[in-house]
This record gives sequence, C-alpha cells and structure tokens, in this order.
Amino acid sequence: MLLASVQETELLSCLQTALTPNLSTAASSLRVVGSRPATLYCLLLTLLFLQAVGLRRTWDLRGYSGQTLALLTDRDRAYGYRHTERFLAELACIGADAFLTEALARWTASLWEPGRKQRENPVAVFYVDGHRKPVHADALIPRGLIGRTGKVLGCRALVVLHDQQGHPLLVTTHRGDQHLTLGLPAILTHYEQAAGLENLKRIVVDREGMAAEFLAELAG
Repeated sequence: MLLASVQETELLSCLQTALTPNLSTAASSLRVVGSRPATLYCLLLTLLFLQAVGLRRTWDLRGYSGQTLALLTDRDRAYGYRHTERFLAELACIGADAFLTEALARWTASLWEPGRKQRENPVAVFYVDGHRKPVHADALIPRGLIGRTGKVLGCRALVVLHDQQGHPLLVTTHRGDQHLTLGLPAILTHYEQAAGLENLKRIVVDREGMAAEFLAELAG
C-alpha cells in the first residue's frame, strides 16, 4: 500500500524532478552526478521505506538481511549501509536539503489543496508544532531537552506544519537549541512561497509561541 501510494501521488517523480537539474551543475567527482534515473529512484525508495521494514536509520542497514526492502525498491538485494550513506553525504554536498524541501512543500500543497478549496469555511487553519530529536554524532552539536526522556542531549529541532485535517504539510530541521518562535515565521514563509498561497491567516501554536515580543513581530 505504501508503494502504491508513492506511485499514485507521484512523490518519487516530484523528488527526482527536483534533483535532476541540481545534479547537472554539481561537481563531476560526486558519484551521484553520474547515477542513472533508475538508481536515483531505488535510492530514494530505500530512504523512504526504512521505517516500513523496522529500520530507524541508515546505520541499521549494516545488520539488515531481509528481502522486504529489496522488493519495495524493485531490486534483487536492498542497498546496504555504505551505498545509502554515501548517497546522503553527496546530497548534503550539493545542498539537496533546500530544493528537496521546496519540492516536498509543492507536493503536499498539490496533494491536499483540492480538498481544502471544496470546504465551506474559506479561512483554513494551520497548526505549527516543534519537536526535538536526539542525534548521535561524534561532533559536538547543539543540545536541547528531549521531551519523551526529559534528558538534555545533542539534538536537532524540527518545526512541523499541519493543516486542520491533520495532514503534514512541511517539516524543517534546525539547530537543536533553536526556539519555536524563530522557526515558526520561517516555515510559514517557506510554505507560502513554495505552495503559491496567500498569507496563512489562522495559525495555532502551543505555549512556546506565546511570547509577547514574538506575537507583536508576527502581527507586524
């Protein structure tokens, strides 16, 4: 069902379309630059379906010997840790996070916007929330309080935008010590520009967004 959903909603073609022009201008020394479209397709599917086969991160591919991921990615054998990690590292080298985020925003807008236009209430409500996810790294990275464990760990901060139906529209990643009041205006502007929408009128945010200075700046 997951694979059928990806194909039906054209998610992979959207991501590939965003990648192709940026790969053509990247350094020729990067292996991903010479990759065939079919290879990019399989690598993107591998990243999308890690969670579907019970893998939390690419490191877990070191001990994975199942066939489910191979079937989902249309291969005889699933890509291993080294191939997948090199793919991610090279995407980071060409700044793929920026144009893939733009592509994701346009994709979610095209996916959920038709239903929004048919509703009687013309003013849509959007919800913004923040999460902190622990990151295990050898380098020193910003630390923050992880809600589930209550521990202060090296982490990344996620800002998540949903519509009033609960559909996830966009997720952006920031420093682990960044406050939600800094990430909220950025994600709203990002989504408005990528999705071609007018100003989002109604925003619901938790108590992190109740700072007086922030509210005055947002209203201005």
